[in-house]
Amino acid sequence: MVVDYSDDSIKTLEWDEHIRRRPGMYIGKLGDGTSRDDGIYIMLKEIVDNSIDEYAMGFGKSIEINIKEGTVLVRDYGRGLPLGKVTDIASKMNTGAKYDSKIFKKTVGLNGVGIKAVNALSDNFEIISFRDGQQKKVIYSKGKLVKEFELTSTDEPNGTLVKWIPDEEIFGEYLFQNEHVERMIRRYAYLNTGLSITYNGTKFFSRNGLLDLLQENINQECLYPIIHLNGGDFEMAFTHLNQYSEQYFSFVNGQHTPQGGTHLTNFREAFVKTIRDFYRKDFDASDVRQSIMAAISIKIEDPIFESQTKTKLGSKDMSPNGTSIRNHIFEFLTKLDNYLHKNPDVADAVLKKIQSSEKERKAIAEVKKIAREKSKKVNLHNKKLRDCRIHYNSKDERRYEATIFITEGDSASGSITKSRDVNTQAVFSLKGKPLNTYGLTKKVVYENDEFNLLQAALNIEDSIENLRYRNVIIATDADVDGMHIRLLLITFFLQFFPDLVKNGHLYILQTPLFRVRNKKETIYCYTEQEKQNAEKKLESNPEITRFKGLGEISPDEFKNFIGKKMRLDPVTLSKADSISKLLDFYMGKNTPDRQEFIINNLKVEEVI
Repeated sequence: MVVDYSDDSIKTLEWDEHIRRRPGMYIGKLGDGTSRDDGIYIMLKEIVDNSIDEYAMGFGKSIEINIKEGTVLVRDYGRGLPLGKVTDIASKMNTGAKYDSKIFKKTVGLNGVGIKAVNALSDNFEIISFRDGQQKKVIYSKGKLVKEFELTSTDEPNGTLVKWIPDEEIFGEYLFQNEHVERMIRRYAYLNTGLSITYNGTKFFSRNGLLDLLQENINQECLYPIIHLNGGDFEMAFTHLNQYSEQYFSFVNGQHTPQGGTHLTNFREAFVKTIRDFYRKDFDASDVRQSIMAAISIKIEDPIFESQTKTKLGSKDMSPNGTSIRNHIFEFLTKLDNYLHKNPDVADAVLKKIQSSEKERKAIAEVKKIAREKSKKVNLHNKKLRDCRIHYNSKDERRYEATIFITEGDSASGSITKSRDVNTQAVFSLKGKPLNTYGLTKKVVYENDEFNLLQAALNIEDSIENLRYRNVIIATDADVDGMHIRLLLITFFLQFFPDLVKNGHLYILQTPLFRVRNKKETIYCYTEQEKQNAEKKLESNPEITRFKGLGEISPDEFKNFIGKKMRLDPVTLSKADSISKLLDFYMGKNTPDRQEFIINNLKVEEVI
């Protein structure tokens, strides 16, 4: 078939039409609120960023955020938008004051796109500016102007109020998770000491900046007290823990940059050089950084991010005059050298940690070499991994959907493989029950074929930053053996790759236990109660099937369970959770204590 390519083929979209057709360009993935980087949270961030910028410029010491039944309201007490430009700011692309560095010097909202994206992707969008005793209100729906009100007088203090309802045509069914919203707000508070943010009546405030952030995220004993250094446009806090991974929280002008960028790369390099110079030893960089947990924040003029979602910094200079970010960070870390000279006990603890990492690295070097040679002989992609076409570390618009299912057995992996989306969904097949890795060293990752191939499939041997899939989903049978495999895999990730869990990448796939159907309707049920409700609804002795394993679900049916309505339980850790204590209790050798816990918490249900 020949497609006609003529003048009529050329289309010009209005700003709101383009955003609605290509939302991923503006807010990343859509999602339903389950993940912290879902679109509804990016929309919230875009509006709050503007309020944070006001505070950064010295205007307004408080922000109010309210979310109720899908309606979001953000009120700040800054200067308020210029009253004659409220409509333009909300609906004209690339319109805003942040092109003028005299007005907004070191801000996040750079190009005036964020607020328009929220407008276009909302079923209802209202914006009110309060300024010098007057107010201007404008209402939109899906980017289209509904009503522009005349200027009126007001007793409200200066500032801006934005209220919106995300459009279900774009997002489908969604739900704001308090956990994700509160994490975002706490980070805003840590990065803006002195700012008060109230969310649904709860106040968030920080006096100690990044020190508070690290203390909130550390759930185990530090090897030495957190080192916190602050100096104008750069702030850092760090310590070492008993873990294998490096973990960083990086920020630019108050913007969380989970993918790092120039500032994080330079910090990691400068940190190693400072440590080498202080101890006058040419340590391996991996030994210096292993098990570090650090937070860094930098403020620069006109930052260049790699996308509208601003997750990675691309700038090399700090200001228009060309001051290098790298030079600035290296210069700042002289403060660390001074600190170590003044605190010999801390310097000794850092040295012992580096030496311990060096000893272990050398011990597993030969095992690692053998494992790599063995991996070359195994055709990973044919034997273990059915890969997808789009990966999380690519720049494809759908990269946030990149998913890998970890299954046990050929029948389960076969069903998922036949029903998956080959563009975004991969399948890794385990052979039998994994090893219980609790208490073992990282040598086991290379000595055990299954774990060695799994880390190769995920591409996380060198760094979690190279992760090939946004979502790592454990897909096992809903029986005792399946739950045991889940625990063994979670133990593996917590033991050796805790950031996979901490950064919200690990999930459990929920699949139905029952199928209840009659000639007119089929209902899939995930619990006994859902089954009973389905029986009542369908009446007349419907046919009931009990799925004993994933392999019993046909590929045609499996499409229903790994598509848009896929049910996932995120694997999460709270501040109170100590990884070492959790693993010791659930996977250690304290059998009597664990047995007593199981008996006391056992829920007796009907046995099918």
